[in-house]
Amino acid sequence: MTITVKSPDHVTLPTTWHALNPVWQGDEADVQQGLPHGKLSPTWQMLLLGDGSPTRHLQLLTGEPTEVDVIDMSAIGMDRDQAPSQLQVVPGPRVRRQVWLRTASGQRLAYATSWWEASHVDEYLQNRSLPIWASLARLRTELYRDVQGIYYGHSTALEQAFGQAGPLWGRHYLFWHHGQPLTLIYEVFSPYLSKYLGPP
Repeated sequence: MTITVKSPDHVTLPTTWHALNPVWQGDEADVQQGLPHGKLSPTWQMLLLGDGSPTRHLQLLTGEPTEVDVIDMSAIGMDRDQAPSQLQVVPGPRVRRQVWLRTASGQRLAYATSWWEASHVDEYLQNRSLPIWASLARLRTELYRDVQGIYYGHSTALEQAFGQAGPLWGRHYLFWHHGQPLTLIYEVFSPYLSKYLGPP
């Protein structure tokens, strides 16, 4: 059963980013072998552990276009930014981007933070209001999504913003392009998706 928490219309988050406080987390080996179905259902594993586009998956699930609300674009230089360790392979100086992924009708479905080499962010995100997948698809950019970690935990700010009680599921992955790391992305999905995927 999903518990709904009252959410204000506008949630303002500080300029830090929001990682889950994990109750459990898995590494690349867990991602590769998959999780026992008693821990995470097959449908949620397809979303979290698969290498397809989450924005495309969300559109297919909801029947609505997936839209982006950009809530932060910050130059962080060479700061570690409390990001997953794979950030070190993304060249610096870097820009951190934070977004909500939502339906066209306004339902928040996911939160994402991504880290980009500052000198290339404008090249790949020409229209910053588009989902990353849509931006890169327009450029016909060939990518490999390399899922490195999975998380199950809490974030008070994200639970309030989603209007859903946790725990929440999240993941992080690298995008590779021509054998080079393009960006590191950390995503957290709303429990609202149980409406389409069933319980996790």
